[in-house]
Amino acid sequence: MKQQGLTRREMLGRGMAVVGAGGLTMAGLPGWPADAATAAATRPASPATPDAASGVRHFVSRPDLTPPNVTLTYHVPAGTSTAGDPPYFILTPSGAPGGSGTPGLMILDRAGGLVWYSPNSGLARLDLKVQAYRGQPVLTWWEGQILGGYGHGRVVIADTSYRTIATVNAGHGLTADLHEFVISPQNTALITIYKPVTTNLSGVGGPARGVVLSGVVQEIDIPSGRVLFEWSSLDHVPVTRTVVPFSGGTAAAPFDYFHINSIAIAPDGTLILSARNTSAIYKVARPSGNVVWQLGGKGSSFQMGPGTTFWFQHHALPQSANTLSIFDDGGAPPKERQSRGILVNLNTSTRQATLQRSYTHPGTRLLASFEGSMQVLPGGRALVSWGNLGVFSEFAANGTLILDGQHPSGDQSYRVLSAAWTGQPTDQPAAAARMSPTGGSVVYASWNGSTRVSRWTVVAGKAPTGLAEAGSQGPHGFETAITVNSLGPYFAVIATDASGRELGRSGVVRLGM
Repeated sequence: MKQQGLTRREMLGRGMAVVGAGGLTMAGLPGWPADAATAAATRPASPATPDAASGVRHFVSRPDLTPPNVTLTYHVPAGTSTAGDPPYFILTPSGAPGGSGTPGLMILDRAGGLVWYSPNSGLARLDLKVQAYRGQPVLTWWEGQILGGYGHGRVVIADTSYRTIATVNAGHGLTADLHEFVISPQNTALITIYKPVTTNLSGVGGPARGVVLSGVVQEIDIPSGRVLFEWSSLDHVPVTRTVVPFSGGTAAAPFDYFHINSIAIAPDGTLILSARNTSAIYKVARPSGNVVWQLGGKGSSFQMGPGTTFWFQHHALPQSANTLSIFDDGGAPPKERQSRGILVNLNTSTRQATLQRSYTHPGTRLLASFEGSMQVLPGGRALVSWGNLGVFSEFAANGTLILDGQHPSGDQSYRVLSAAWTGQPTDQPAAAARMSPTGGSVVYASWNGSTRVSRWTVVAGKAPTGLAEAGSQGPHGFETAITVNSLGPYFAVIATDASGRELGRSGVVRLGM
C-alpha cells in the first residue's frame, strides 16, 4: 500500500497518527476528538519490540509469542466521531514468506496493541469472530487444511476463558469448509462445504461426465452433530451460471463453478448466500431450499442500477430487510478499477437494485484478488478489509477515511472484524525481570487474552517467598514495563481490576541480565 510507505516523520508532519507495537503517536494531529480512541491517545509506549526486517513483535515476558506486527494509521479529521466503536479488531494473520510472524488468531485493541494471540500449530485457522452461543459471548473459528482455495476441517467454539466448549463437524460424510461458520439464534451451526459431484459440464466446455464442486450449506445441531438442513447449489443454480473459465472437471481437480463464501441469516429467517464464481448473491428459503431471488451475475432477479454490479464478491450481510452490505473484490481477473465496500438497497416489488453508498480507498487504488469483508459499525461507520492485500480501513458514515490497518508485507487476514470482548484466561500472568541500566530493575508483565487488567503490582524479595510490594503501574499494551527500586532478585506480578480485586498473579521469576 503506497500511502503506508510514508516515513513516520512524514506521516506525523501530515497530521497522521501512527500506531505500531510501540503504541499510538498523536503529535501533529489537530482536532483529535475527545471520544475518538481516547485510551489509545493517552497510552504510553508498550515495550513490545517489532523486528523491522521481518515485521514481528517480540515480548520479554512471552518470548514464545512472535505475532506479525499489524500497524494502524489514524487519519481522523477534526469533528469526526468514533463514539461507540467496538473496542477490538478480530483477525487471523496468515504469516508471510520470509518470517513475518507465526500465523494465528489475533485480537488487537484500537491503539494497535495486542490483546490475545494464539499461534497456529499444524492446522490453519481462519474466520475468527465473536458470536453468541446459549446466551453467552464466544469466540469461533475454523481449523483444518486448505486445499485449492477451500477448507477441509471443523469449526470450534471457545468461551471467554479461551477454552474449547464445542466443536462442529460436517455431516453426511462431508467436511467443514473455511469460509463461514454462523451460530443461529436457535443455537445451531450454519457451515459452508465444498462437495465434489459428477455432472454434465458440456455447457461450460467440459466433459459430459465431469466433476464439479457444489456449494453446500448445512445447519447442524451443535450438541448432537445431527444435520437439520442441507442445501446444495447444484440442485438450484446451474453450472452455466458461472462467470469463471472452465478448468479441471476431474476427480483430482473438480471445477469450482460456484465457490460459496458467506452465509447470513436475513431478518425473515431466510439465508443470504454469496458465491464468488457466479458473482451473485442468493436468498434461500428454509426448509424448502428454493431460491427466492438472485442478485447479480447471470440471470439476476433485479435490474442492477448504476454502481450496483459487483464481481467475485465476499461477505454479503443483510443490514435490514432490503439492504445488503457486500465486499466487492472486482479482481482476478480484473473487472473493476478498485475494490469497494458497498451498501445495496433492494426494491423487491419493482425488482430494482440501487446503490446506497460505496466505500473505496481514497489514497491508494486497492484491487483484491480474493478474500475480504465489510462490516457496518454503530453510527453508520464501515470497516472494510481489502482481502489478500493485507490492508483494512475504517470509514465514517459519510465515507471519510478514519484509519488504515496494515499487515507486514506478504501477510493477510481472511476477514477483519470489530467487536466487544471480555477475556479472562485460566492461566497465570507472565513476568520477567531485568536489571535496569539506571539502577533497580525493570519488571515485564503480560497476560495473554486478559481484557480486565486495570493495574499491575510488582512484588519483590530476596527469597521466593514473603515477597513485598515494590511498585505498580497501569497496563501499557500487551506487555507493561515497570521500573522498581529493587534488585530482588525474586519478582512476581499481580493483576487487579478497576475495583482493585485480584484477577491473577504470575509465578515467581528471578532477575535476569
